[in-house]
Amino acid sequence: MKNRNALGWSLAAGAGLLAVACAPDAPMTPQNTAPEYTENGIALDLIPPGQSIPFQALATSAACVAGGTGQQIQLPPGYVYTTVASEGPGFTDLADMHTVNETGERRGRYLYRTHETGSNSAVSETDLVTGVTRIVAQRADWERFDGIVWTPWGTILAAEEVTVPSFPDPNVPQAQAGLVYEINPQTGAAVARPALGARAHEGLRFDKQGNVYGISETTPGYIYKFVPDTKGDLSSGQSYALKLTNDVGDRTGTGVWVALDRSAMEVNSVAEATAKGATGYGRPEDIEIGTSTGTDGRGDEILYAAITSEDRVIAIDLKKRNQVELSVTDYVRDGVNAPTDFDAPDNLALDNSGNLYITEDPGGSFPSKTLGDDVWFAPWNPQSGARSLPAVRFLSITDCNAEPSGVYMSISSKTLFVNLQHRGADGADLSVAIQRLAEVSFNVGTQD
Repeated sequence: MKNRNALGWSLAAGAGLLAVACAPDAPMTPQNTAPEYTENGIALDLIPPGQSIPFQALATSAACVAGGTGQQIQLPPGYVYTTVASEGPGFTDLADMHTVNETGERRGRYLYRTHETGSNSAVSETDLVTGVTRIVAQRADWERFDGIVWTPWGTILAAEEVTVPSFPDPNVPQAQAGLVYEINPQTGAAVARPALGARAHEGLRFDKQGNVYGISETTPGYIYKFVPDTKGDLSSGQSYALKLTNDVGDRTGTGVWVALDRSAMEVNSVAEATAKGATGYGRPEDIEIGTSTGTDGRGDEILYAAITSEDRVIAIDLKKRNQVELSVTDYVRDGVNAPTDFDAPDNLALDNSGNLYITEDPGGSFPSKTLGDDVWFAPWNPQSGARSLPAVRFLSITDCNAEPSGVYMSISSKTLFVNLQHRGADGADLSVAIQRLAEVSFNVGTQD
């Protein structure tokens, strides 16, 4: 085993394993008997009086180098990062997106991530107290695991970002694209959920009603809503796709959720959304909603979607969820309320105050690339949920070959997790945690 750095965390009382009610092929009951558990440090979302953002924004992207073994991230003064886990035993290649155990015992203690390998994809877990990292589930026919989300009943959804599978699931022969799998985080037992659709998946999120939102990472790509027939059971349900009925400019305006054929969804949900006239966007990737970290913070009635090839993040107002009509606005867009170098927004994370963190993935590598990829901060606008206050640069990667992926805010808003994928130095991906400097402490954990 190798020593790995892990953040300092605390448990107020009690002990016990993460509780999961039953196998993932049946509805599960949320477990909320856990002792309180929290990180050290102070919340990243605190905004001092008279200050629009809680940090000194970076003026430019970091001047990056090929690889690099020193400082991996340029941060504002007063912020630090530490490596939670790194590629090696228990942590395979291409670390992608994050979640934590948002319900149940020791809530927030276990950090989960997908691994976007071409085959043998996996979900790994890091215990943020002990620092131990392990593989939770892995299968030879799993491809390009990307999206991940914690379900309200204590399982994990992990999704394939695949347009045409190289290793089709023999139990779902009808699927012509990637699938979503529901995984028991204790045992690793997994079952496919084809009712959620066959497509190139990435972001996945739940709303308060237990509905699941997702995207297709294609061009055109669509935004989906899945309503289970039985709450807490993803084996069957009705899917919908966003369709604008009043386009006021560049696919913003008002629209509806148009119903999709259930059987067709299990074959190719992109083809089905196209057939039903859904509104397409340029490579949607991640989505976010205020309920995604188990909180009721600002933004819980707004669904955000990163539209990567259009350099914008859209906001879908769900407040009229019991009616038909929805509204769609440009929430962050380059040259509007973000600088013109706001490029290829990819992954999203909300803090408890409704501020949105946005990773970018413009591609490229050394020597043609000389500036690192960034994570942006879009402040909540108390006057309107339709558009954020001007976005600013929060951090920048110093490795020209690396990209930030899987940005995720902890339940308490004290820690921002992010993976550094495609690192050029030693090729080892990193999972890091960012905190404000005050009260931060560190432990040494193990990885096996």
